[in-house]
Amino acid sequence: MIDAPFTIDSSLADLQTDDWLQAVSEVVEGDGFFQTLGEKHHAFSIKRNKTLLVTFETINGMRALSEKSQPLGWEMVRNNDWSHLCVASQGDTWFRDPAVYACFDQLIDDGFFDAFETVLFYGAGPAGYAAAAYSVASPGAQVVVIQPQATLDPRVTEWDDRFVEMRRTDFTSRFGYAPDMLDAANEAFVVYDPKVVLDAMHASLFTRPNVTKLRMPHMGVALQSTLLSLDQLESLLLLAADGELNTLSFAKLYRARRDHRSYLQTLLVVLDADDRKLLMLKLCNFVTDRMPAPRFVRKRRLLISELQMLEEHDAEQPVAEDDAPEAEQAAKDTANKTAP
Repeated sequence: MIDAPFTIDSSLADLQTDDWLQAVSEVVEGDGFFQTLGEKHHAFSIKRNKTLLVTFETINGMRALSEKSQPLGWEMVRNNDWSHLCVASQGDTWFRDPAVYACFDQLIDDGFFDAFETVLFYGAGPAGYAAAAYSVASPGAQVVVIQPQATLDPRVTEWDDRFVEMRRTDFTSRFGYAPDMLDAANEAFVVYDPKVVLDAMHASLFTRPNVTKLRMPHMGVALQSTLLSLDQLESLLLLAADGELNTLSFAKLYRARRDHRSYLQTLLVVLDADDRKLLMLKLCNFVTDRMPAPRFVRKRRLLISELQMLEEHDAEQPVAEDDAPEAEQAAKDTANKTAP
């Protein structure tokens, strides 16, 4: 049982699912609503100012990504006084449930979205699919989706073998094919890592005049977690809500990766696999100048040694007289590039 009253500032960590849901309903009571939608879904809202953030999230995901086990949208409520509608699922369902369809039908009939000046839909992965698909309920909305699937209909995406258990799920009826549902959006942004082949293939299906693709190469399969660790997810949503998100503003925001150890380590591995020694040395110099990084220090020493050996080997090779000036200049360039 829950003894203490809960507010939007309360931690919901360590609560069992039923108690967690009860606590959420208590938080939104008075200035929002809470509804149970069938067996696996819930919808709840908090009304504040004229900007509405609509998020699709899993309950397990909230617990993993938030220290307080709260919906991601509540951070925007606290920091920016936004209104928030969260559709939560128990497990990855892609929100394919007639009860969820009915909820959005009722919201449309009630003119729920019309009460706001700006509506922003957000989700990641299966929730990204849902954010794109249900955004059609609010024509003119902004949409930000991270690593979304376009559909799991095997007639369209049989090449995606990650979610075979969902292939019997209906993705052809209402709110079905996510890219088509974005036609009513003002702007939509698809964030993905082009090096993750299946994510890139889904992203290609979202090609539309009002869709901008934002690429995060070498960041892997957990981009939402990465943006949170970079402390840039809130900035991303703010830019989208203000109509200022584009490839340039995202590139400026994404520069935060330069201090992200996981990204730097991944980049080092990629360059090593391609045997790009000079670029690896530049990367090691960059990293060791900015932060303690023993791995990069060791790699830097090894690279300097290898490059010096290559230079000595090249110097021992006979050079044709006509090629001597070019060889001398190449040696000088190599020495300059490999200097500590």
